[in-house]
Order: sequence, then C-alpha cells, then structure tokens
Amino acid sequence: MKVGALLTSAGINISLCILFLSLYSVLRKQPQNVKVYFGRRIAEENSRLREAFILERFVPSASWILRSLRCTEDELLATAGLDAVVFNRILVFSIRIFSLAAFLCVLGVLPLNYFGQDMLHVRIPSASLETFTIGNMQERSRWLWVHCVALYIISGVACLLLYLEYKHIARLRLLHVSRASTNPSHFTVLVRGVPKSTKESISCTVESFFTKYHASSYLSHQIIYKVGKLQKIVTGAKKAYKKFKHFKGTTVDQRCGPITYRCGLCGASSKSFELLPVEPEQEMKKHDVKDSELSLPDKDCGAAFVFFKTRYAALVVSEIVQTSNPMEWVTSLAPDRDDVYWSNLWLPYKQLWIRRIVTLSGSIVFMFLFLIPVTFIQGLTQLEQLQQRLPFLNGILKKKYITQLVTGYLPSVILQIFLYTVPPTMMFFSTLEGPVSHSERKRSACCKVLYFTIWNVFFVNVLSGSAISQVNALSSPKDIPMVLARAVPVQATFFTTYVLTSGWASLSSELMQLFGLTWNFIMKYVLRMKEDSYFVPSFPYHTEVPKVLLFGLLGFTCSVLAPLILPFLLVYFFLGYVVYRNQFLNVYCTKYDTGGLYWPIAHYTTIFSIVLTQIICLGVFGLKESPVAAGFTVPLIILTLLFNQYCSNRLRPLFKTLPAQDLIDMDREDEQSGRMDDIHHRLHSAYCQFADTDDIPLKGVHVDRDAEASGSSGESSCREDTNQPTTSDISHPTLEGLPVNRLRHVVRSLSSIIRLQKRGLSPQPAGPSADVNPQTA
Repeated sequence: MKVGALLTSAGINISLCILFLSLYSVLRKQPQNVKVYFGRRIAEENSRLREAFILERFVPSASWILRSLRCTEDELLATAGLDAVVFNRILVFSIRIFSLAAFLCVLGVLPLNYFGQDMLHVRIPSASLETFTIGNMQERSRWLWVHCVALYIISGVACLLLYLEYKHIARLRLLHVSRASTNPSHFTVLVRGVPKSTKESISCTVESFFTKYHASSYLSHQIIYKVGKLQKIVTGAKKAYKKFKHFKGTTVDQRCGPITYRCGLCGASSKSFELLPVEPEQEMKKHDVKDSELSLPDKDCGAAFVFFKTRYAALVVSEIVQTSNPMEWVTSLAPDRDDVYWSNLWLPYKQLWIRRIVTLSGSIVFMFLFLIPVTFIQGLTQLEQLQQRLPFLNGILKKKYITQLVTGYLPSVILQIFLYTVPPTMMFFSTLEGPVSHSERKRSACCKVLYFTIWNVFFVNVLSGSAISQVNALSSPKDIPMVLARAVPVQATFFTTYVLTSGWASLSSELMQLFGLTWNFIMKYVLRMKEDSYFVPSFPYHTEVPKVLLFGLLGFTCSVLAPLILPFLLVYFFLGYVVYRNQFLNVYCTKYDTGGLYWPIAHYTTIFSIVLTQIICLGVFGLKESPVAAGFTVPLIILTLLFNQYCSNRLRPLFKTLPAQDLIDMDREDEQSGRMDDIHHRLHSAYCQFADTDDIPLKGVHVDRDAEASGSSGESSCREDTNQPTTSDISHPTLEGLPVNRLRHVVRSLSSIIRLQKRGLSPQPAGPSADVNPQTA
C-alpha cells in the first residue's frame, strides 16, 4: 500500500468524523431528539423541553465536549456505576501508554526504519508504507538496539500503569461493596441441583437440609419455579399496564368508539382499540373465580434462593462444597435482584456442562466460517492478485484514485460490515450457556467477541495476507515467532486503515446514535406517534470493551515494528474518552453493575498483547540476525509473565469473591445500629419471582365512566392520585379510549391466581366476598 492510499482513507474518515460531530452538536439540541441523546437524564428528571424556535439549536458547538471533560470520576461513578469507571480507566491507560510509545517510536524508531536501507527515497506520498516499518532495516544493523530499548521501556511502563490501575479499581470495588450496605444479594445464596424426593416437596427438602447443617445462620428460602404460559400473560399485562402509567392527568372516556390514526408513510388508517362493553363488578368477579380454576403447569426446577442471617454466613455457604456429590446442592452468591436472568434459573444444573461444550463448538465453527469474508477482504489489499483473478477490473483499477480507494478504504469497510453480525451471535451463544444473571451473560459475550476479533482481525489477517504459504510452519511452535515476524510488519498498513474505519467512524456513529435517531424519526414522522417510549438502553460492554482492547493489541504489536499507526490510535483513544463519557452521562442507563469485573478481562488481554509483542520482536530480531537484541528480549518475556502472576496472586482474588473481613465489619455495624431486623424483614420479598402489582398505582389517570354506576373491583386497593395537575398538552394517538381500569384488573386477577396456586390455597367461591386480599395471599 502506498502512502497516498493511506492518506485517502484518512481523508475520508476525517471528513466523516467532522460531519458526524457537527450533525451531533446540532441534532442533540432539537426537542424531538431529546429521548435519543438524553435518554438517561430524561428518565431521571422527566422534564419537558420548550418548543420555541431558537437559532442556537441549529449552530454546531463544542459545549458537550467541555461537559464531558469536566465530569470527575466520582460523578461518573455515581451516575453510571463502577463498570463505566472501569471502561473509562481502560481508555485512560491506553492514552497514557500509547502517548509514551508515540513519543519514543515516532521520534526515535520511525526515522531509523525509513533510512534503514541504502536506497533512493521517492516522494513520501508515493512511497510504500513498508519503508516505515522494521522490515526496511538492514540485517545485522547496529541500530536494532534502539528497538530493543524502546520495547523495554514500553513494556516496563505498561506493567507499572497496569498495576496502579489494578490497585485503584480494586479499591473502588471494595468501596462498592461497603456502600451497598443493604444489598439483599449479600445475604442470599443461589442453590442449584437440589435432589428431588418422592416423599417431600422441594421446599421441604431445602428447609430440612439447611436447618440441619446450617441451623445457626439459616433464615428462610424461596423456591424457583418454571412457569408456563399464564406467567407470560401476566408479564405482558404488567408491561402494558406500566407503559401507560406516565400519561398523567389525562381523562380516558370509555364511552367513545374505536379511533383511527393515519400512517405518514402510506396514508392508511389503523384501528388502535376496540372497547368491549363494561361488565358489572359482580360479573367480573365470577369470571375471576372461573379463571382461577385453570390448572397452572408450573414446576419446581430444583433451585432456590436461600437467605441467611449474616453476610459472612452467606459467603461461607457459597464457597464450600455442601455434599460429597459436587453436582448436588451447588451454591453461589446470588446476583442482584434486577440482574437475575430468570429463564436460565430453570435449567437443570447437570445440563450446563453440555451447553458449554455445544456453545464452545458453535463459536469455533462460526469463527472458521468467518474466514471466508476475511480471506476475500485481504485479497483486496493485494492488487496484483485481484487483477489476476478478476481480469475484467483491469481497466477500472488502472485509475489512481480507484486504486487508492480499493486498497486503502474498501477492505476495512467490508470487514467492519461483516463484524456487525458477531456481537448478536455471541450473545445468543452466551445465553445458551445458562448464565444466571444478565451481567454474567454480557460478560461471557464480551469474552467471546474479544477472542473472535483478536483471531479474525489480527491473526487471520496476518496469516492470510502475506504468510499464506507459510501456514504449515504453525505446526512447529518454534517457527511461530518467525512466521509472525515476517507477516506483522507487512500487514501493519491494513491495521492502520482498520483503525481509521472501525475506530474513528464507529465513534462518530456511536455519538450520533444512528439506530435510535432513525427509529425516533419513524415513530414521530412516519407513524405520527406524538409520545416516545421511556425505554433507555444500557451500555453495550460486550461490543465496546473488545473493540478498545483490540486497538490496544494493535498498538502494542505495531509500536516498535510499524510506529506510523500510533498517531491514529491516539486520536481514537482521545476521541473515545470524550464520546463515551458523554454517552454515559446522557444516553445510557445502568440497569445492573458487575462491580468492576470487566477489569480482569482488560488486564489479561493487555498482558497477552505485551507478551505477543515481545515474541514477535524476538522473531524479528532473529530474522535481522541481531543476537544481542534477541537475547535481551527473552528475559523481558519472563519478567512480564512473573508480573502477571504477582497481580493474579495479589489483586485477582478481590474480583473472585468478597473479603470476609469487610463483610463481618458490615454485619457488626448493622447489628449495633439495629438495622439487621429490618434487613431480614425485606429479604422475604427481595427475590419475589411473581412480583405483586397491587402496590403499583396508576397515578394521575382519571377514568370518566358515567355509564357505569360503580367502579371495578380493586378500587379500594389502588390508590389513585387525584391531586396531580392536569396537563392538556399530553396527547397520544392510542390514548383516547384506553381501558386502563380493565387492564389493571386483569393484572391483579392473574397475579392472585398464581399466588394462590403457589401457596397451595384453593380459590374462594363466587360471591360478593370473593375478593382476594393481597396481604393474606
């Protein structure tokens, strides 16, 4: 690849970045896009923007950059959680280490590479990028010691910064645990693999086991059920019930007929609701009793949440093996209530190892199938091979601009398009594995996407690009450094364009929120929906963490061998630092937090990148016949591995479990302050699988029912807020004629049926007194 092709790719991506950043600074000021770019803040403040015309809204500005930079780490921690701070620290670490690497290698190593051969240098735009790599150095050159010294400095500073970041995040994790003083998950243990007995139920089995072997600390338990279709109906009704709860102060006239609204795309009309005739209260009670006689196909699934009196007792039970059969009575600390992935709790524990093997096999097959587009993409970088295989393109490829576009920009764009299919596929595989929490599922998908991108973007591109004839050498491990040493400097040019396309352009699209902006446009101007939903997305760690770590790998491996990539990487990390902080503060909502568990993934990936860089440099020094540089590289590899082992022994255990000392101190503080009884009381309802809906009032919705003499059953338990101010400016195409009271009644009736069945109670006969009291149910 020529320098001109690289400049063409850089010019295209710089233009796209400037365009996207300017559009973002304008679009974020428009009232109709407030839910797209300020979803988290709107969800918290529930504020309303003014609709007046303001000229400042249509002028690009950089005020959002200043707000992102002024945000402190404590504010980011309070707003987005510890995982966001960990992601931010990964970017900070990358900025620090690659700033040093750029200073050393661009000023010290790059000139040596360029003048490494006694040759006539052409103009820089026409020069090949290989002349800026270590491949241009002469064999037995006396200047290779500069590369070795630069490698030592970069590796040493990277290990030092890694250790400081590890200590800092470990301290934040301990503070995260201590601040969550009333977290129910600290008292709760998830028990799986409960053996079934023909003599007693699962509930009695769990109670007798923990009463017998953990009598002093056992508090209570809750069985987990595998529910059928009825529970899905209840869940759907609850979602519909909560969806319209935010329409405050709106009068719903149930006497009106069905309404229609016109689609902005095709002009067709659609019926939103057809109201059924309102039944008297006693008739509705008869239907409730009739529905309660339905048999529910719910089954216990051999799992339970077990609550203990202290945090220390729950920790001890979760860490030890309960019986001589490790496949039974398997215990672990329960995830947070909002983090529980209920669907996978129903899976038999003995089935999980089979699922892991199947998903691992599927991931490997998917990785090898992905070799087909990657091999095709690498053919685009080899223009001579492309002309031989596709002779009809000879006339087009003779044009200089087309040649620069095909070799410099098109390969990385096509690869990026194919890579968009990877995260959903890996998330599907991670779900099949059977994780018990949403955060565990996303963390597993993060690892799979990371392995996939490192293999397909780095290793496959390296081997298929310039070393395809040397793949057989991989059968001998001692030849691997030599194979990589020949291939990486050649493919460094592709990696540079990949940083431009996948890095700069992806950050611009992330800032623009293209999908959310498009969906918001369709909802407002095509479907003519005047109110947006209050759904706020969570940050996609499983896609962004692997992307940042992959760029870190490219930076380490190319820093000494091809330093020209470092300035482009620095721009990416600086821009990412600003963009992601803005997204955490304004766009994304934190639904669950892993407590910093993404940092060990980042640490081990960085260590792998450093060791891989040292191995490749060892091979390069061997090819250049520099025994001194190669000899000094071997102890550097050993020292890096020893540093990683020290971090694993010193800091890694804090991310595997909770320290007993801190938990005991928290238990004593709660007992002395008298908070322990209140915590025990709240534990009984902390992990309710069938959440009660009677405590969810429909505030501010007034129902006009002149045609009905009395209200529906359940009015006594639903506390409607009639003191809310009426705002007539809230409107919705499907709001008028909404049967809110009937929907609320359906939710309560179905929930009462399920609670009665779970407690083994028979339904009451029909009659005026047949209402189910939620307190007794």
